Amino acid sequence: MSEQRYQPPKVWTWDQQNAGVWSKTNRPIAGPTHDATLPVGKHPLQLYSMGTPNGQKVTIMLEELLALGVSEAEYDAWLIHIGNGDQFSSGFVGVNPNSKIPALLDVGESPAVRVFESGAILLYLADKFGHFLSREWGQRTETLNWLFWLQGSAPYLGGGFGHFYHYAPLKIEYAIDRFAMEAKRQLDVLNRQLAEHTFIAGPEYSIADMAVWPWYGNLVLGQQYGDSATFLNVVQDYPHVLRWAREVARRPAVQRGRRVNRTSDTAGEFLAERHDSRDFEQLND
Repeated sequence: MSEQRYQPPKVWTWDQQNAGVWSKTNRPIAGPTHDATLPVGKHPLQLYSMGTPNGQKVTIMLEELLALGVSEAEYDAWLIHIGNGDQFSSGFVGVNPNSKIPALLDVGESPAVRVFESGAILLYLADKFGHFLSREWGQRTETLNWLFWLQGSAPYLGGGFGHFYHYAPLKIEYAIDRFAMEAKRQLDVLNRQLAEHTFIAGPEYSIADMAVWPWYGNLVLGQQYGDSATFLNVVQDYPHVLRWAREVARRPAVQRGRRVNRTSDTAGEFLAERHDSRDFEQLND
């Protein structure tokens, strides 16, 4: 290995000046940095998010509910730009004290209900509207098994492999090898499951698929972390994950949900905010 050896200090201190692009997204303390009131739109569900994989889980779920005709699932999606530190406003911290997107405020309930952590939001919406989570005890439990598997596994994929392989300013061989091994192990877990099941938790599409797809589906489809799909040899090693990822990607609600709370230099590609189903009409196909 050619990396310069690093000797940790006796007591770690945060060097904000040298934290680079991550200085606005993370810090070693909680609580707000500034006062700001969150906007509230016309719908019962107010989503404060950004179109990262965790954010996509929730917008996909909401679009799937609307596709079923559940009008009560109409929502306003407000962009929380984590690169600007929006998640540290007093308003956002009031909805999610952990200062991570996504966060949901259900103003249709009295008093309003806050829901934070993407898995908790999926479970809340599934229970509230009665879709995408079986009422049969065994199948419900299997779906939740995979939902919580994702919640525990995704940080290794994103904060571990994705960070060190794609985002880190310094490529560290040991870190990339460590997290590439774990990413491939997780993909193998999914591949073995999907070899015997159409969807993650069984024969029916569920919140487990909505949780897993933005992370692992986007990865194997080559839409995440640069050329990581080639690096991890996904086409040859994980054909069942690839089959599932392509099937989920064809769903119109998934195509809509993954375009919400995202921005790009290409006009008409994404919706920075979403307040009405007609907002999608302005996008390019």
